[in-house]
Amino acid sequence: MQADTITKELPSLSMPFQDRGDLLRCPATGAALHLAPGEFVSSSGRRYPIEDGIPNFFVPVDPNMSDHDVTEMVKAFYEETPFPNYDDLDSRESLAAKARHSLFAAALDEQLPNGATVLEAGCGTGQLTNFLGLSWRRRVFGGDICHNSLRLADGFRTRFRIVNAAFLQMNLFRPPFRDESLDVIISNGVLHHTGDPRAGYEGLLRKLKPGGYILIGMYNFYARLPTLWRRWAFKQFGPTLHFLDRRLVAGAMNEGRWQAWFRDQYRHPHESRHSIDEILGWFETSGVEFLSSLPAADGGNFTKATPLFAPQSRATASTRLAVQLQALLSGGQDGGLFIMIGRKRS
Repeated sequence: MQADTITKELPSLSMPFQDRGDLLRCPATGAALHLAPGEFVSSSGRRYPIEDGIPNFFVPVDPNMSDHDVTEMVKAFYEETPFPNYDDLDSRESLAAKARHSLFAAALDEQLPNGATVLEAGCGTGQLTNFLGLSWRRRVFGGDICHNSLRLADGFRTRFRIVNAAFLQMNLFRPPFRDESLDVIISNGVLHHTGDPRAGYEGLLRKLKPGGYILIGMYNFYARLPTLWRRWAFKQFGPTLHFLDRRLVAGAMNEGRWQAWFRDQYRHPHESRHSIDEILGWFETSGVEFLSSLPAADGGNFTKATPLFAPQSRATASTRLAVQLQALLSGGQDGGLFIMIGRKRS
């Protein structure tokens, strides 16, 4: 009877859970996990329920970590307003078309290694995870703290039969994966919303195989300033100044996406800012080789053909500073986000 129940549970879990399930580990103890009716159970006896088809592997961080209070605050924020929504996406094709408008997403889709197991840590509503999961050449896990976001993500996945994507609820500081088990980890626009971004980065890095790739997107110390100035102006003078953000201009987005963007950029309860040189320092002290960045550290143009996973110039400190100041002067596009890509050394 139990075996029959487990068999019936499997169709509700997508392919990555079925053929990469050996990678999963108890986030609290690191013990192995096995699938039981309606839940995953660790060999140490801990139970993780499957809710709405989404395994809940969330466990709190160590109370001694500075992130303890921030985690619950940020979780509550995104439970209220998942970001972004799916209001204008009604097919696999519309998702792919939207994603390919991003040079980064298009390049990632073209250049990820064949057969890679990928984790998007902090996937939000999972649009990138679902997009990358459209390909049969990889398995993609999307993990996030917010169950409401994950319900939107998995609902889209189920509706359009995206079998190579899978979603789970997790704490960024305690990913439920075996150490050195993942080929690629993506955490874009997430770590700066934690109380200890570097600790979050190091926790993710432990799950990456030697030779694997890590991609982290952070708010830039300089390029984020225009957004902070607009935040102050909106707070002081209200919606009459919304024209300062081109995305908030009438007709640019539907109402749901407008609200999600506005709250994420101008009402978020916690964020930090970082520089290219700071992340280079993280890479150097954690055994990660710098490969490339967006914008390019040497100021070069980025196209879909730009190699993400081949070593590019890190330029000089003065050139890197000039690149970041240029991002400031151009208005801090995409909220002042920059992406750093590295390879974990053997």
